[in-house]
Amino acid sequence: MQESLSDDIVQPFQIDPFRLRGRLVRLGPTLDTILNRHAYPDPVAAILGEAITLAVALAGSLKYEGVFTFQTKGDGPIRMIVADVTTSGAVRGYAQFDTAKLGQLGEDVGSSVPRLLGAGYLALTVDQGEHTERYQGIVALEGATLAECVHHYFRQSEQVEAGLKVAVERLANPAGGSVWRGGALMIERLPKTENGQEAREAEDDGWRRAMILMSTSTAGELLDPSLPPEGLLFRLFHEEGVRVYKPHDLEARCRCSRGRVENMLKALGPGELGELRADGKAEVTCEFCSATYVFDEEEIAALATH
Repeated sequence: MQESLSDDIVQPFQIDPFRLRGRLVRLGPTLDTILNRHAYPDPVAAILGEAITLAVALAGSLKYEGVFTFQTKGDGPIRMIVADVTTSGAVRGYAQFDTAKLGQLGEDVGSSVPRLLGAGYLALTVDQGEHTERYQGIVALEGATLAECVHHYFRQSEQVEAGLKVAVERLANPAGGSVWRGGALMIERLPKTENGQEAREAEDDGWRRAMILMSTSTAGELLDPSLPPEGLLFRLFHEEGVRVYKPHDLEARCRCSRGRVENMLKALGPGELGELRADGKAEVTCEFCSATYVFDEEEIAALATH
């Protein structure tokens, strides 16, 4: 098995004897770039990092062309989390939070969904563009962590058997300072074979063994940039007959543009456009990447006529 030192990738794999497929996600500079675009407090950055890492892992299980979005809304200190991934591997994310409510939680809040997000819902959306039907699944936020909420989604919405492990931490950087890293391991069962009771029992045993082996992976292994993805998969599943495929590259890349902002402004009424105007201009800032687009009076007037 050839090993490579890769980062910001999704590494697909399959365990053929037991009809299992999975993804190993490694996020380094991509995650660090996204989280450092905003001055997020550590608890907000950590749980947004988990959402981004989970979005990448989940998107890898879908056969789609377009955008996969992971979104939460709740009544806790963090009102909203949005993370999305395109087919080409462009990743972005942001969070909205209440500073005062967050400050009341104190330290050691970790990534607790009940304490940070409160009561609300998790929505997973696949948007394949114009002329296609958008798919969205929604479930209540039930679980101590985002990974547990995703397991609840699978049980309630998809009837999919899947195991999922995720880790996100701010780690010391050898060059100085610290960097955010994320990693995830996901395994799911393909439809059961029709080759008889004995074959189905063997698949059941293989599934249970894979879950036990996956549980032995540590946060350090998921996050360690010096441990090749193939090396970790070989350690965990070499006796099961694991096979890896070509990895998919990821990068922090926002999809905002001046043209997209113009189209959004055209959809507003004259009154709403007027509310955006200040000192003879209107400024629109992207929530994902913080890019700011400025429109003067003439441009605003032209947008209002469309």
